[in-house]
Amino acid sequence: VQLQASGGGLVQAGGSLRLSCAASGRTFSSYVMGWLRQAPGKEREFVAAINWTGRSTYYADSVKGRFTISRDNAKNTVFLQMNSLKPEDTAVYYCAADESSATMRVGDAGSWGQGTLVTVSS
Repeated sequence: VQLQASGGGLVQAGGSLRLSCAASGRTFSSYVMGWLRQAPGKEREFVAAINWTGRSTYYADSVKGRFTISRDNAKNTVFLQMNSLKPEDTAVYYCAADESSATMRVGDAGSWGQGTLVTVSS
């Protein structure tokens, strides 16, 4: 599966952004989809994931209650709504796909696209 993320940008602390990820490939609906991020000088980390039905979602503790992941299998798209953004959310965000949410939750994935930069100013 090929992934194309968009929607990053510069926002003030407390603001919101919505990331989108368009996927190509006829097996999109069978994948766990998610988002990983990497801040400057830090290791890549898990942000959020959603199973193929959309009924199960997983979040890093640092974003729980502020970020919401969703997917539209008919449009091969996954979204990340980010609210109450903090400067520590500044990172390159990567859309990711894998057969397992467990893999994604340790910051890895079988497939990912180019990242989109999110910068949160204080």
